[in-house]
Amino acid sequence: MKLNITIFIFCLFSLYGYSQETNKEASTTTYILVRHAEKDLSNPENKNPDLTEEGISRANRLVKILKDIHIDMVYSTDYKRTLQTATPIAKDRNIEIELYDPKKSYDKTFQEQTLGKTTVIVGHSNSTPTFVNKIIGQKKYSGIDEKDYNKLFIISLQKDVITDMMLNFD
Repeated sequence: MKLNITIFIFCLFSLYGYSQETNKEASTTTYILVRHAEKDLSNPENKNPDLTEEGISRANRLVKILKDIHIDMVYSTDYKRTLQTATPIAKDRNIEIELYDPKKSYDKTFQEQTLGKTTVIVGHSNSTPTFVNKIIGQKKYSGIDEKDYNKLFIISLQKDVITDMMLNFD
Protein backbone atom coordinates (compact mmCIF):
# COMPACT_ATOMS: atom_id res chain seq x y z
CA MET A 1 0.00 0.00 0.00
CA LYS A 2 2.81 2.42 0.89
CA LEU A 3 4.50 1.72 -2.43
CA ASN A 4 1.24 2.36 -4.30
CA ILE A 5 0.86 5.76 -2.64
CA THR A 6 4.46 6.64 -3.46
CA ILE A 7 4.02 5.61 -7.08
CA PHE A 8 0.73 7.52 -7.32
CA ILE A 9 2.24 10.69 -5.86
CA PHE A 10 5.32 10.37 -8.06
CA CYS A 11 3.18 10.00 -11.19
CA LEU A 12 0.97 12.91 -10.21
CA PHE A 13 3.89 15.25 -9.65
CA SER A 14 5.76 13.98 -12.70
CA LEU A 15 2.84 15.01 -14.89
CA TYR A 16 2.64 18.42 -13.28
CA GLY A 17 6.40 18.89 -13.40
CA TYR A 18 6.48 17.90 -17.06
CA SER A 19 3.88 20.51 -17.97
CA GLN A 20 5.45 23.34 -15.96
CA GLU A 21 6.72 26.37 -17.80
CA THR A 22 9.38 28.76 -16.57
CA ASN A 23 6.78 31.51 -16.29
CA LYS A 24 5.48 31.44 -12.68
CA GLU A 25 2.02 32.44 -13.91
CA ALA A 26 1.80 29.16 -15.86
CA SER A 27 3.55 26.93 -13.33
CA THR A 28 2.00 24.60 -10.80
CA THR A 29 1.93 25.35 -7.09
CA THR A 30 1.66 22.21 -4.98
CA TYR A 31 0.95 21.87 -1.28
CA ILE A 32 1.40 18.68 0.72
CA LEU A 33 -0.20 19.02 4.13
CA VAL A 34 0.07 16.61 7.04
CA ARG A 35 -0.83 16.58 10.66
CA HIS A 36 2.08 16.10 13.05
CA ALA A 37 2.94 12.51 13.95
CA GLU A 38 2.03 10.78 17.23
CA LYS A 39 2.63 12.98 20.24
CA ASP A 40 3.37 11.98 23.84
CA LEU A 41 0.07 12.04 25.71
CA SER A 42 1.45 10.85 29.06
CA ASN A 43 1.13 14.29 30.66
CA PRO A 44 -2.20 15.96 29.84
CA GLU A 45 -0.89 19.24 31.30
CA ASN A 46 1.92 19.41 28.73
CA LYS A 47 0.72 21.69 25.91
CA ASN A 48 3.92 21.20 23.89
CA PRO A 49 4.82 17.50 23.98
CA ASP A 50 7.49 15.73 21.96
CA LEU A 51 6.74 12.98 19.48
CA THR A 52 6.63 9.41 20.72
CA GLU A 53 8.94 6.76 19.23
CA GLU A 54 6.04 5.80 16.96
CA GLY A 55 5.71 9.43 15.92
CA ILE A 56 9.43 9.71 15.14
CA SER A 57 9.16 6.55 13.06
CA ARG A 58 6.14 7.97 11.18
CA ALA A 59 7.98 11.24 10.46
CA ASN A 60 10.88 9.24 9.01
CA ARG A 61 8.47 7.14 6.89
CA LEU A 62 7.04 10.34 5.47
CA VAL A 63 10.51 11.17 4.11
CA LYS A 64 10.53 7.82 2.31
CA ILE A 65 7.01 8.30 0.96
CA LEU A 66 7.94 11.70 -0.48
CA LYS A 67 11.45 10.69 -1.60
CA ASP A 68 10.75 11.04 -5.33
CA ILE A 69 8.98 14.39 -5.00
CA HIS A 70 10.93 17.61 -5.43
CA ILE A 71 10.21 19.77 -2.37
CA ASP A 72 11.09 23.46 -2.32
CA MET A 73 9.84 24.53 1.09
CA VAL A 74 8.83 23.07 4.45
CA TYR A 75 6.53 24.92 6.84
CA SER A 76 5.66 24.04 10.43
CA THR A 77 3.88 25.59 13.37
CA ASP A 78 6.12 26.45 16.30
CA TYR A 79 5.46 23.35 18.41
CA LYS A 80 7.83 20.50 19.21
CA ARG A 81 5.57 17.86 17.64
CA THR A 82 5.18 19.70 14.32
CA LEU A 83 8.83 20.69 14.13
CA GLN A 84 9.87 17.11 14.93
CA THR A 85 7.58 15.87 12.16
CA ALA A 86 8.93 18.40 9.65
CA THR A 87 12.62 18.05 10.57
CA PRO A 88 13.36 14.72 8.81
CA ILE A 89 11.96 16.06 5.52
CA ALA A 90 13.78 19.38 5.83
CA LYS A 91 17.03 17.68 6.81
CA ASP A 92 16.77 15.16 3.96
CA ARG A 93 16.25 18.01 1.45
CA ASN A 94 18.64 20.44 3.13
CA ILE A 95 15.80 22.95 3.51
CA GLU A 96 15.29 25.33 6.40
CA ILE A 97 11.91 25.00 8.13
CA GLU A 98 9.76 28.12 7.88
CA LEU A 99 7.41 28.79 10.79
CA TYR A 100 3.80 29.78 10.20
CA ASP A 101 0.89 30.85 12.35
CA PRO A 102 -2.13 28.62 11.61
CA LYS A 103 -4.43 31.56 12.40
CA LYS A 104 -2.89 33.43 9.46
CA SER A 105 -2.61 30.52 7.05
CA TYR A 106 -2.74 31.05 3.32
CA ASP A 107 -2.46 34.82 3.40
CA LYS A 108 -1.16 36.87 0.47
CA THR A 109 2.47 36.70 1.65
CA PHE A 110 2.33 32.90 1.97
CA GLN A 111 0.77 32.59 -1.49
CA GLU A 112 3.49 34.75 -3.02
CA GLN A 113 6.31 32.87 -1.27
CA THR A 114 5.02 29.48 -2.39
CA LEU A 115 3.92 30.35 -5.92
CA GLY A 116 5.20 27.78 -8.41
CA LYS A 117 6.77 25.66 -5.67
CA THR A 118 6.09 22.37 -3.94
CA THR A 119 5.61 23.00 -0.24
CA VAL A 120 5.17 20.62 2.69
CA ILE A 121 3.10 22.04 5.55
CA VAL A 122 2.96 20.33 8.94
CA GLY A 123 0.08 21.30 11.20
CA HIS A 124 -2.48 19.95 13.64
CA SER A 125 -5.71 17.94 13.65
CA ASN A 126 -7.84 21.07 13.46
CA SER A 127 -5.62 23.51 11.56
CA THR A 128 -4.55 21.22 8.69
CA PRO A 129 -8.06 20.66 7.25
CA THR A 130 -8.82 24.36 7.79
CA PHE A 131 -5.66 25.28 5.85
CA VAL A 132 -6.64 22.89 3.04
CA ASN A 133 -10.13 24.41 2.89
CA LYS A 134 -8.67 27.94 2.63
CA ILE A 135 -6.45 26.90 -0.27
CA ILE A 136 -9.23 25.18 -2.21
CA GLY A 137 -11.81 27.85 -1.37
CA GLN A 138 -14.45 25.52 0.04
CA LYS A 139 -15.36 23.74 3.28
CA LYS A 140 -14.65 20.23 2.08
CA TYR A 141 -12.57 18.75 4.92
CA SER A 142 -13.38 18.64 8.62
CA GLY A 143 -11.10 18.17 11.62
CA ILE A 144 -8.95 15.06 11.89
CA ASP A 145 -9.71 12.61 14.70
CA GLU A 146 -7.23 12.93 17.59
CA LYS A 147 -6.06 9.32 17.05
CA ASP A 148 -5.56 9.71 13.30
CA TYR A 149 -2.03 10.62 12.22
CA ASN A 150 -1.95 9.28 8.66
CA LYS A 151 -3.80 11.82 6.52
CA LEU A 152 -1.89 13.37 3.63
CA PHE A 153 -3.53 16.20 1.68
CA ILE A 154 -2.22 17.11 -1.76
CA ILE A 155 -3.36 20.27 -3.51
CA SER A 156 -2.20 21.43 -6.92
CA LEU A 157 -2.96 24.87 -8.33
CA GLN A 158 -2.37 25.61 -11.98
CA LYS A 159 -3.84 28.86 -13.27
CA ASP A 160 -7.52 28.59 -12.28
CA VAL A 161 -7.56 24.81 -11.83
CA ILE A 162 -7.42 23.44 -8.27
CA THR A 163 -6.98 19.72 -7.68
CA ASP A 164 -7.14 18.28 -4.19
CA MET A 165 -7.04 14.84 -2.64
CA MET A 166 -6.67 13.22 0.73
CA LEU A 167 -4.71 9.99 1.14
CA ASN A 168 -3.88 7.69 4.03
CA PHE A 169 -0.15 7.18 4.03
CA ASP A 170 0.00 4.19 6.38
